[in-house]
Amino acid sequence: MSSYSPLRSGRVWDLVGNTPLIRLESISRLTGCNIFGKAEFLNPGGSVKDRAAKGIIADAEKRGLLKPGGTIVEGTAGNTGIGIATLAAERGYKTIIVMPDNQAREKYEILEMLGAEVRKVPPVPFANQNHFYHTARAISEELPGSFWANQFENVANGDFHYSTTGPEIWEQTGGKVDFFTCAVGTSGTMSGVSRFLKEKNPQLRTVVADPLGSGIYCLLREGKMESTGSSVTEGIGIMRITENFKQTKIDEALRINDQEMIDMVYHLAENDGLILGTSSGINAMAAYRIGQMNAGSGKTIVTILCDHGTRYSSRLLNRSWLEEKNLIPKKLTYQVV
Repeated sequence: MSSYSPLRSGRVWDLVGNTPLIRLESISRLTGCNIFGKAEFLNPGGSVKDRAAKGIIADAEKRGLLKPGGTIVEGTAGNTGIGIATLAAERGYKTIIVMPDNQAREKYEILEMLGAEVRKVPPVPFANQNHFYHTARAISEELPGSFWANQFENVANGDFHYSTTGPEIWEQTGGKVDFFTCAVGTSGTMSGVSRFLKEKNPQLRTVVADPLGSGIYCLLREGKMESTGSSVTEGIGIMRITENFKQTKIDEALRINDQEMIDMVYHLAENDGLILGTSSGINAMAAYRIGQMNAGSGKTIVTILCDHGTRYSSRLLNRSWLEEKNLIPKKLTYQVV
């Protein structure tokens, strides 16, 4: 391992990235592999999406698309909006965040506290022009002096992960990483990390962790974009090919259901002291499954711990909500695949 130190100081802008790599001890022991999670919940805005926000804002400033006192407009499930609003507050920009109205209430509250203007829209299919993505674009087109972040198609998203997240993982593992896995939404994280790590080691395997309701698993396995079921996860899974996804270097995919996700979230809380969000649960379960398939090998598996579970406390920590969704946590069972 490298001599990486998490001790940092500086402005909020400067503190995005350079997050610790946490050994997930309990599932490492169960599988006989070395499973690590990149602690992205320690970014200033509390999630991996701070990186996308910084990459997009820095690129827009460099190209003159974002001027002092301007307004950043974005459509998001929440975390990218929070990342943008966090950095915008320090840099003097206004923010308009368009979100589906079925997300965890904590996200809306955080955005409003950061001074963002939040506009909620009904959740509809992407083809519907009332989708949050199209709504954000329309607002930016009508508002003088605004900049549409467009995290899905803006490759500054993935490029920032290529220049930061990928190199950090490589350094922190001493170049000894065998698998990288995470879910995709915009695909920015997978785009940047997979490209960087594959350049360093073409034999490294990259695996998409796909929730139900997303089409990436079928696309990679069968060559067609189809989905089945649905998921309570927020901000991951997708039914279209984004510009960021086009740049990914992916070897395979695993489908992770909500029960597996909940089981992992509660397992890591009880056994590793980590209270994580739903996308982190999807990612960690995929890492665990890869560990099962390589049991006892000592392989190094890295994933992304996207955000903290307190961002979903009204759901994840709410017994009534869990019962309503038929997602009562069960003990994680070990089975060599």
